[in-house]
Amino acid sequence: MPEIKLTFEDNNLTRLLYGDLNKNLSTIEKTVGVSVKTRGNELTLEGLQHEVEVAAIALNQLYELLKAGYPVYPSDVAYGLRILERSSKANLKEIFLDRVYITANQRVVSPKSINQKKYIDSIRNNDIVFGIGPAGTGKTYLAVAMAISAMTSSQVKNIILTRPAVEAGEKLGFLPGDMAQKVDPYLRPLYDALNDMLGREKVVEYIERGIVEIAPLAFMRGRTLNNAFVILDEAQNTSHEQMKMFLTRLGFDSKAVITGDITQIDLPAGKQSGLVEASRILKSIKGIGFCTFSDVDVVRHPLVQQIIRAYAKKEKRQDDKKIRAGKVKSAGK
Repeated sequence: MPEIKLTFEDNNLTRLLYGDLNKNLSTIEKTVGVSVKTRGNELTLEGLQHEVEVAAIALNQLYELLKAGYPVYPSDVAYGLRILERSSKANLKEIFLDRVYITANQRVVSPKSINQKKYIDSIRNNDIVFGIGPAGTGKTYLAVAMAISAMTSSQVKNIILTRPAVEAGEKLGFLPGDMAQKVDPYLRPLYDALNDMLGREKVVEYIERGIVEIAPLAFMRGRTLNNAFVILDEAQNTSHEQMKMFLTRLGFDSKAVITGDITQIDLPAGKQSGLVEASRILKSIKGIGFCTFSDVDVVRHPLVQQIIRAYAKKEKRQDDKKIRAGKVKSAGK
């Protein structure tokens, strides 16, 4: 059975590389299916040739990350392996060390996949960016991190976060409370991202001072958003009119990031998603970036990635069945 031996010079870094109770090494064994044996600073990998090579590349690159001061956790090991399995020439330092923001509890927010890195770079280089993909791929979280980074570095004065208040199974009119209380659940994920990065007290302060604004999409009508970083979340649930209205609010010295998952549209049957339409008609415009995510970019519980794949397969089978049924019907005419 193929094997590769590795030796690491620094005892402290080697201990960090292995992880508490060798958790990082266990993640490698579980993720790529290799056997990892250690003897002090020496490590032996055994398994299939490709898997052993990927594990060796990952360990060497993770060691370099530790030398650069980056704390490596089991989740980083899993993300790194996922990247290298798809592209063995990828450089984890270029991806993981692209620090977008450091949270209130000193946690570094950085891309965890090649597509996330492209997304961050696109936001830096374009005034309007669309991030389209399944849940858990970091579309909204990274956009919020970029917004906070832009604000704290005085690139913009305000952050505006918005969502369409589309009922997913419930009617707003039947929910208790005034309008603010009714729409609050739709905006809660945006509050969560802000609280996670800034801390609750700072978020409250920024909202009271008008530096950060969180509001339903309908509240954007008639405004011109200058010197602001604007994020439209859940954009798959916008109509043609809403998307056009939002995009034409952008003023001078502003950026807009539009995120959504076109597989989770809650609009009434027959109503076209503004996000789907925009992704089709705006791609050729310079200054507008489009980034597409897939299940390989999921940064939530490992099962989420498998769930997304399972649903995607089911939906593809249903689509294929409809196409075949349509062909049979046409042939029978």
